[in-house]
Amino acid sequence: MQINGNDYRSVWFEHHRVKMIDQNKLPHTFAIAEYSNYLEVAAAIRSMTVRGAPAIGAAGAYAMALAVLNAPDEKFRAYMRSAKAELIATRPTAIDLNNGVSYVYEHTLKFIPDYTHARQVAILAAREFANKSAEDCHQIGIVGAEVVPHGARILTHCNAGALATVDWGTALAVIRMAHKQKKDIFVYVDETRPRFQGARLTAWELEQEGIPHAIITDSAAGFYFWKKEIDLVITGTDRVCLNGDIANKIGTYEKAIMAHEHRIPFYIAAPLTTFDFTCKEGTDIPIEIREEEEIKCINGNCIANPGSPALNPSFDITPAKYITGIITNKGIFKPRDAAQKVQG
Repeated sequence: MQINGNDYRSVWFEHHRVKMIDQNKLPHTFAIAEYSNYLEVAAAIRSMTVRGAPAIGAAGAYAMALAVLNAPDEKFRAYMRSAKAELIATRPTAIDLNNGVSYVYEHTLKFIPDYTHARQVAILAAREFANKSAEDCHQIGIVGAEVVPHGARILTHCNAGALATVDWGTALAVIRMAHKQKKDIFVYVDETRPRFQGARLTAWELEQEGIPHAIITDSAAGFYFWKKEIDLVITGTDRVCLNGDIANKIGTYEKAIMAHEHRIPFYIAAPLTTFDFTCKEGTDIPIEIREEEEIKCINGNCIANPGSPALNPSFDITPAKYITGIITNKGIFKPRDAAQKVQG
């Protein structure tokens, strides 16, 4: 991604440390956080210093590599098992995290008890996982740009950009590529309460690359559908089921229903790592419930009645019947066919 004219990835591995763009400080401060052990990375994932399904998948892979590097020989297997469980538990909904951690774990196991070789393999496996994720997202942009007509007015939700992946993004990869093709697009950016990933992160990424856009409140999307000023909806996803149901940031489901009602195409963009080939349908996906302070307070300032409880599901499920197509690096598929096609 382009940041102040320079190329960055959201998360990477350098000198036996995991480095990442601190997304909690954006858009006002650009800072790089770095960590030397897996517990620190787990805390960064939990606090959303790094967020977005493919990005936390890569962060988890690198964190697992750190665990392997730091594991004592006499407790190597036990240390790895504990690290794997702790990392996966940090955020339960996004399947990429499980996939990234497991990828490094399983590759490393093959070389035990050659611990020196195992540690080398862990780093290589983590980098391979992250690089493949970035390559898939680039291809998603190329494939997906074909559904974007010239002059399209696009609605997106949350942040499915390079920050949410290793690079390029998913939904924003499509938007980036359409912009590069000079399609004269405009993007409506849902603010995405309660953490404002759209207003803070998607808007920031679009500004960095000069893509025309405007931030809208989450509840304003219906107004622009009603005015016939939305031509296309593209979002990312945190998990794709075998039947084509998806989990994504809370609020995605209602956008899909509005798009369906107004006969507007609704696309999901997803790399291979976001498919869960063990999950039959949306009801099987665990939904992360986060602390109520995210809703009631902003930067330490109370914006709600202090004595009232708040409910804060972080994701919702969009049934396959509301999805026009799933954009992958291998093509654009009907939701019910996508899981089978990406494995082929």
